[in-house]
Amino acid sequence: MTVLEDRIAMADADANTQRLDDWFERLERMPVPEGFRVEIVGGNVFMTPQRNTHWQIIRAFLWALDDRFGRDVKVFSDVRIDFPGHENGFCPDVALLKDSAKPDDTGHWRYQDVEFVAEVVSQGTAANDYGPKRTAYATAEVPVYVIADPYQGRCLVHTDPKDGDYAEPVKVDFGTDIDLTGTVVDLVLKTDAFPRD
Repeated sequence: MTVLEDRIAMADADANTQRLDDWFERLERMPVPEGFRVEIVGGNVFMTPQRNTHWQIIRAFLWALDDRFGRDVKVFSDVRIDFPGHENGFCPDVALLKDSAKPDDTGHWRYQDVEFVAEVVSQGTAANDYGPKRTAYATAEVPVYVIADPYQGRCLVHTDPKDGDYAEPVKVDFGTDIDLTGTVVDLVLKTDAFPRD
């Protein structure tokens, strides 16, 4: 990449962040019903209700990460992180950041510090988890991306991002442990208590 191309890319990223900031500022002023999560995927706003099944699976991920790394771990749920691509202000269901992660000058967490993401599929936004988010996470080189799908009763484990894509995912049915040893997460996640929809 030439110096000019690098500067153009940085200017585009700054403009993208400013547009996302404007979008989220407007959304915060809207009367979004309690219990709904809001995120922007590819420039489109998605509001989805937090269902019990969804939350139970998220909690299982959070507890496993707390048990593995302790209470001081930088793990978040539903916190905005801007990812590569056109207006991608995601609020991952679960995001684990490097110990050294710090918010940038605007107070946002950097996608370059994300080590693990888990998304729990909702009916209305399933296509995002399997499509644009998968692409954005791979482009951002997130080492481990897990999709938990309570409708299929299965998790897809994506690892080893390269050239904007992941290798073929490992499919793990609910009730079978997800072996993440050998990854940055280095744990075995039990799925036997994951509820189904």
